Amino acid sequence: MKNTLYSIPKIKNIDTNNFTLIAGPCIIEGEQMAIDIAGKIIEITNKLSIPYIFKGSFKKANRSRVDSFTTIGEQKSLEILKKVGDTFSIPTTTDIHENEHAKWAAEYVDVLQIPAFLIRQTDLLVAAAKTGKYITLKKGQFLSPEAMQFAAQKIQDSGNNNYAIIDRGTSFGYHDLIVDYRGIPTMRQYAPVILDVTHSLQQPNQTTGVTGGRPDRIETIAKAGIAVGADGIFIETHPNPEKALSDGANMLKLGLLENLLEKLVKIREAIR
Repeated sequence: MKNTLYSIPKIKNIDTNNFTLIAGPCIIEGEQMAIDIAGKIIEITNKLSIPYIFKGSFKKANRSRVDSFTTIGEQKSLEILKKVGDTFSIPTTTDIHENEHAKWAAEYVDVLQIPAFLIRQTDLLVAAAKTGKYITLKKGQFLSPEAMQFAAQKIQDSGNNNYAIIDRGTSFGYHDLIVDYRGIPTMRQYAPVILDVTHSLQQPNQTTGVTGGRPDRIETIAKAGIAVGADGIFIETHPNPEKALSDGANMLKLGLLENLLEKLVKIREAIR
């Protein structure tokens, strides 16, 4: 592989050879909420020696309906992300949707995420790569694992050798996603691979205009991902998913995270 997730600035527990965790709320809902979630996850990841990156969207651009929640304020959310990173000395990440977002968000976070629906937008990938930040590339639900080599190559051709691929499932009909676990070792030929557990369990394009999900299958998907060699796990989590402002239908309740991670660490140890 061309790089590792351990090259991300401020990442800790790099001597464990454990999987890396990217976790946090779908969207930044407020400063105290973000601090509380990050603090709880850090307690768990320090205990289990798991390298950790805090995730929170500063804005949700791909909503089903115009009245869906998008942000508490773009600048405010980025400042909260920076405060989380500074408070706990951990790396943070957020997704960007426009070329101009790349340089702006790079002033506040350590990792820039390219959303799945935008993975073929060359200008966006180039703008992100040129910030010099670590880049995560979400595999489009419409792409094969093999096709992700070209997205990775765009980052490399733009002078940035620090990137990873995030698998988030593949479209299966109109209203469901599946995870093809054969794709993880395939994509590891191009970059480290992270499995986005919670988004892989979305049920998009519902007739209500609100995305559904199967959070009851989070443990199943996560275990399988670690078992086939994923370098990292991506989980959106919230103290009260039913009250989350975005994607609550497929999020993991924060109180269940420690038990899940304990099981994943054991699987990681077994396959090593």
